[in-house]
Amino acid sequence: MEQINKGTVPPKTLRISSHDLLVATNRPTSGEGYTLLKKALDRLSGVKIKTNIKTNRREITERFGLIDKYTIIESSRVKKRMVRLEITLSDWFYNSIIGKEVLTINREYFRLGKALERRLYEIARKHCGKNPEWSIGLRKLKEKTGSTSHLDKFRFFIREIERKDHLPDYSIELLDNEVVTFRLNKEFVGIDDLPRIKPETIERARKITEEAGTDWDFQELHTQFALSLMSKKFVPDNTDGAFIGFIRYKLRQLDY
Repeated sequence: MEQINKGTVPPKTLRISSHDLLVATNRPTSGEGYTLLKKALDRLSGVKIKTNIKTNRREITERFGLIDKYTIIESSRVKKRMVRLEITLSDWFYNSIIGKEVLTINREYFRLGKALERRLYEIARKHCGKNPEWSIGLRKLKEKTGSTSHLDKFRFFIREIERKDHLPDYSIELLDNEVVTFRLNKEFVGIDDLPRIKPETIERARKITEEAGTDWDFQELHTQFALSLMSKKFVPDNTDGAFIGFIRYKLRQLDY
């Protein structure tokens, strides 16, 4: 979704470094981490959904998986070490992404250590979104999270998360032990709101980065530029020119 909002349409088959994926999702990069990643891919391949949900202005009624297939390229020098992944998304999932029916999430989401915290963030992102606040009954929230805990125990967990207050973008408050209110921590400015960068500008910047022969990762530079605009709430007159200038500036820093 971040790529689409920046002006790049991703292919249906995604190619990614296994190490980068583990780091981005806050997973261990040890041998055990790679083993768990393989098991996760097997589980995703086995997930089947039957639905008639409309995606990208099309209604499809069928049974399908989240991903069609995956390919693992392993190192010949390091036993059981994955070098690269290729993951082909299902038509339904891919249409959802292209149709912008999937939300972006804060990178700090992957730093949340508990499943309940992640689920609460997902609920807040969907229902509260960019609104100042959104409220829901405790029992209803428990149902939405899929928690199997007793209501009293669930109430205790919510109180603990409220006390720690480390959900990205949102804070929660439990009122009268029965109503949970989600609030924006600050004005929400997502990558969705940033001015678009032309695809040809992105490719030009990628080429400049590659020809510089540095260790800079282009995608990381792209993200840094987006985040800098978000933090400053600044929209340049010429976003494409500003992006190229930012890339050149970051590459020049390596000369010092």
